[in-house]
Amino acid sequence: MPRLLIVDDEESICFSMSEYFSLHGYKVDTAREMEEAEKLLEATEYKVVIQDLRLSMKHDADGLDMIRIIKEQNPQARIIVLTAYGSAEMEDEARRVGADAFLRKPKPLSQVAQVVQGLIESPPRHAARPA
Repeated sequence: MPRLLIVDDEESICFSMSEYFSLHGYKVDTAREMEEAEKLLEATEYKVVIQDLRLSMKHDADGLDMIRIIKEQNPQARIIVLTAYGSAEMEDEARRVGADAFLRKPKPLSQVAQVVQGLIESPPRHAARPA
């Protein structure tokens, strides 16, 4: 059963995505802030992380930092950025630091699920080198 982590500061998004993916056979954890997500990433290996870029009202940098943290903690995880605030420049930057997909809110959950499934079935771009 694939494990997903959903990181979004909006409780309603965490709840609806958790319900949807749980019904479709995924094990789902949610976090509403970076610190909470970091603790989960330390303890659990995720196939896919779905995260907002804006994890606080301050700016989008939190989301970019979160991508870096995910890649450090869980290099095999695939990362989907789901944001209402994305610009082309922000999308380029998110992909540069490790995001696999960049989706604009609002996005039907069925479409998010298609992207999740596609990432699970395809190999990571930067496979970890054997030690």
